[in-house]
Amino acid sequence: MRIKITRSGTGGGVLAFAAGELEAYLTRMLPEEGAALEVTLEAGDDPDGRETFAVDMTESGGTVTGSCPRGVLLGVYDYLRRLGCRFPGPGRQWDVVPAIDRERLRAKYEKRASFRHRGVCIEGADSRENVLDFIDWLPRVGYNSFFLQFKTPYTFLKRWYHHENNPLREPEPYTEADAERDMAVFEEATGRRGLLLHRAGHGWTGEVLGYEALGWDADPAPLAEDRRELAARVDGVRELWQGVPANTGLCFSNPRAADALASLVVNYARENPSVDYVHVWLADTFNNVCACENCQKTTLSDQYAAVLNEIDRRLTGAGLSTRIVFLLYQELLWPPVKERLCNPDRFVLMFAPISRTFEASYSLDGPEKPIPPYVRNRITLPTDLQENLAFLRGWQQIFAGDSFVYDYPLGRAHYGDLGYVHIARIIGSDVKKLGRMGLDGYVSCQELRAALPNALPNYVMGYTLLDGSADTEALIREYFQAAYGEDWERVLEYLSELSRLSSCDYLNGKGERVDPGIARRMREACALCRAFAPVPENGRADGPGWRLLAYHQKYTLGLARSLELLAEGRQPESLAAWRALGGLIRENEPEFQPFLDVYRVLEVTANYTGFRGLEA
Repeated sequence: MRIKITRSGTGGGVLAFAAGELEAYLTRMLPEEGAALEVTLEAGDDPDGRETFAVDMTESGGTVTGSCPRGVLLGVYDYLRRLGCRFPGPGRQWDVVPAIDRERLRAKYEKRASFRHRGVCIEGADSRENVLDFIDWLPRVGYNSFFLQFKTPYTFLKRWYHHENNPLREPEPYTEADAERDMAVFEEATGRRGLLLHRAGHGWTGEVLGYEALGWDADPAPLAEDRRELAARVDGVRELWQGVPANTGLCFSNPRAADALASLVVNYARENPSVDYVHVWLADTFNNVCACENCQKTTLSDQYAAVLNEIDRRLTGAGLSTRIVFLLYQELLWPPVKERLCNPDRFVLMFAPISRTFEASYSLDGPEKPIPPYVRNRITLPTDLQENLAFLRGWQQIFAGDSFVYDYPLGRAHYGDLGYVHIARIIGSDVKKLGRMGLDGYVSCQELRAALPNALPNYVMGYTLLDGSADTEALIREYFQAAYGEDWERVLEYLSELSRLSSCDYLNGKGERVDPGIARRMREACALCRAFAPVPENGRADGPGWRLLAYHQKYTLGLARSLELLAEGRQPESLAAWRALGGLIRENEPEFQPFLDVYRVLEVTANYTGFRGLEA
């Protein structure tokens, strides 16, 4: 059967990609015989991230229109989903593509995205293919943006190519120049799909001090004497904080520091016009703020707002419309006392509650809590959800502009959810509360390789951000049917019970390490794991779902046993069990690389769960 697709409007490259996708999937789905199918794709030029699209199709063809080219692509994928296609994970090996007859093509509906900001930020250890597969997946499940952290994502790719945390693999060459080349490929991939591009974030402070801060690595080079006065004075000295440029604060009472940071940001925006959002963040640690006499006369947030205003003034003078994302995080959770952002339209507020619990969703109905007093270099990060929201409300009283939450369910906490069903439900609930929180979206700071046992959490996140009325439980059922076929209910019951027994907080380092309740739950998780048969009852297994379940069973037994022993206080045995888990996942990484981030799970369990302390 011949499929003819015509295109009109703006964004020819994105429309060409959308046309190719629609034609490829319909060709696979429809019978070969039959009259030609004629479809028109038409895009407007509305740059608003809250896209709209409309589908009007009959057996002989029709139209997919969008408020912008990206809206058309989202409309194409939404229509394919309505026809029965499913996209359960990054990489096209996950695709579920049904055979249909032409009568199924009939559809007439419109949609408007519920939230403007719907994205993912790169973390962990990633290959080029991991990044490209994830970019390819994003619009399929409703996302509209991607965040390549730092000026290049060198640190995330070199972790993979150097095989950090896996001595069983020989390191491969990977340089900053390689990252520059890969960045161009990633930008082309996001551009082809019309995705909004976020860049930078951490690293600015290190660059002001003369370092090329592309990650959190320590730098052996001493702080140059002509830059020393720009560094934060902490405990009476101005040095790199623990040797890490990206973690070192600045002395913003020194005009040179503020001027240097503003110049770097403006030059970056001028040289990178394809970047839609430039993130301007400060040092990535807390309790190391400059305590010199002049800095103590104000707050870090007031100094931050003043620098942001200077960046805006220079961008405006240069005729640049680049949006600037500012960060509510660590000391910057406390709103400024006096300073205000002069041009709110330039800025996007990003609320980053990194220390929150993931045992429960955002709590909006309890009594409001006050913001605790700010004590320089003596702060404690909030874990309580109401206390986290108090900081957001404080900022919202002085800034009414665009905003989103930058959250971490798949950055550390997800390793504590052995079944991934709990964390998916938390995500679904959180997204549904964003409107009441006064936030217009969600960017997930996370590992891209977060698909063991499956990629359910990102699936729920993407579709709920696209349609805030989506039923989380319906999405979960839809996902399991696609990933596991006729035997899906048995798998859902099994993974849901594993999730019930799990604790995101315990693995994430919250609470006492000796905990009889956690030990009991981990024993039960091990017993449940051993009793489950990770093979489909009908013997047919399409896609990676069942193969991952079998590996996940071994992984879960190793992790749950090490946590059980740790919670019992049997430290030497728990350390031995954790090392055995490391051996298992390192040996199997070549086969299961896209699904489990070996570097990151070992780093998290070492540093947060506490196994590195046992080794010491």
